[in-house]
Amino acid sequence: MTKFKRIISMMLVAVLSIAMAGCGSKPKNGMKDGKYIGEGEGKGGKIKAEVTIDGGKIKDVKVVEQHETEGIWEEPAKEIIKNVIATNSANVDTVSGATLTSQGLIDAIKDALSKAGAQNNDTGAKVSVKEEDNEKPDQTYDVVVVGAGGAGLTAAIEAKNNGANVVVLEKMSSVGGNTIISGGEMAAAGNWIQKKEGIVDSPDKHFEDTMKGGDYKNDPKLVRKLVDNATPAAEWLRDEVGVEFEDTLFQFGAHSVKRSLVPKGASGVEIVKKLKAKADSLKIPIKLNMKATELIKEGNKVVGVKATSKSGKEITFHAKNGVILASGGFGSNVEMRKRFNPEYGEKYKSTNSVGATGDGITMAEKIGADLKDPQYIQAYPMCDPLSGRLLYADDTRSVGTLIVNKEGKRFVNELGRRDVVSQAILKQTGSVCYELWDQNIHDLSKIEKNHKAELDYLAKNKLYAKVNTVKEAADFFQIDAAELQKSLDTYNKYCENGKDEQFGKTKGSLVPINKPPYYIIKACPGIHHTMGGVKIDDESHVIAKDGSIIKGLYAAGEVTGGVHGTNRLGSNAIADITVFGRISGKNAALQK
Repeated sequence: MTKFKRIISMMLVAVLSIAMAGCGSKPKNGMKDGKYIGEGEGKGGKIKAEVTIDGGKIKDVKVVEQHETEGIWEEPAKEIIKNVIATNSANVDTVSGATLTSQGLIDAIKDALSKAGAQNNDTGAKVSVKEEDNEKPDQTYDVVVVGAGGAGLTAAIEAKNNGANVVVLEKMSSVGGNTIISGGEMAAAGNWIQKKEGIVDSPDKHFEDTMKGGDYKNDPKLVRKLVDNATPAAEWLRDEVGVEFEDTLFQFGAHSVKRSLVPKGASGVEIVKKLKAKADSLKIPIKLNMKATELIKEGNKVVGVKATSKSGKEITFHAKNGVILASGGFGSNVEMRKRFNPEYGEKYKSTNSVGATGDGITMAEKIGADLKDPQYIQAYPMCDPLSGRLLYADDTRSVGTLIVNKEGKRFVNELGRRDVVSQAILKQTGSVCYELWDQNIHDLSKIEKNHKAELDYLAKNKLYAKVNTVKEAADFFQIDAAELQKSLDTYNKYCENGKDEQFGKTKGSLVPINKPPYYIIKACPGIHHTMGGVKIDDESHVIAKDGSIIKGLYAAGEVTGGVHGTNRLGSNAIADITVFGRISGKNAALQK
């Protein structure tokens, strides 16, 4: 072989060696080691995730930025991260009850993996993870609570405080139920802020407002128990549970005075967060992803609950003293809504948690419990036209706003009963309305401070605008500008005179709208509260169809009927769950 050929051969060997070495070091799945940050869009806005790749595998995932609802996103995020690491893939399922949040996190992880060089990360079948289940098939407690929303956590705490060994079963992946996604305001007559502000109020006034608001279809004994114990319950939340309240009050529709306490951040997150912390401090086990399926009844006494874990394992929870149903209403169960009131079928979206499917009502009904007022279903007037969720931006209405239709005309008392306002909106063009306020109301409501993420979301989806003039507000939604200005001028004159001659809005909520910039949102009604459910007495005992007490079975919150009649007044729900949650917990512990 000539010298030239030997050189060429040596060069080819070297090139092949380098190529083979390169093939040997190529990372698995095309992912290069390192840390990568990706972005996704969650329910509350941008989510950023830092993904660590080591040896071609996903070794760690950290959420470095998020704007999701505290108390809801944490457990789903943990589950997704666990599954991503276990499967070395972002092609995993979202978590029920937190779909937008979990999809946003998954998208952020996928974005990071693409930066690491991963290929085809969006395709293929979903990778499942085998769930480990160390739950014993038979467990015994004094009290079993079904549901970890506000009513359930309150009941569990009071049962524990009264000496019972307690467990809480929650079918969702996080605690909170409807409470955590509510505004969290609590009606309480004679509360400490009213006294500070010199507002004259009493449980008797609260009683009359609530009965009138429910068209006197309410059970007066339940309403009496509610109003007499609302302020003590609020003080219990403040002093024993540690809930922080703002130094202000809201006045919701059909309340005759300002009496609604506002939790920190104007959100149910503060209430649930503190209830959960209190339950944890008392070492109360809360079993997530544990769906109660059947009440166990021996004779005329409920003695336990059958449940199914996330892995499908059937577990029996024996209850020595009793079972408390606190599983919420059925606002997210279209078929159940249609069963009790065909008017509220598919045409309505829902503000409720996806877990509000009436499971407790169904279980109670199967063992002979009577139902009370299930036909009464409430729509909340101001909801997101895209998702149906309640708009926290509507907190401004408690301070004073103007609501108009597409034609720019005012058509309802903005602080009228929820059902009345909702029905009025549905009769307008497009079954939507437009709510207008100014900078003064914007500041007084603290909407920017408390709910900026929602405002950003609404702006992004062209459902909200901040403008300099009334005409700009009208033009943004193609409302009749001349009529809107006319409606506003008339409204401001009513504010100046202290009397709403058109719709009778109360003097205290007649706040002029005349300080630019102006703010405007588009909204529509959505299913918000189911007033009916299992029948109870004023000690939270569940009542059978023959009128007798079903021993060992208690209920509190939206799973029950009778408190609100045909229509619930805003902020009475938190009073309801706290008052009757406390009663049911104590009575179950003491077997009263």
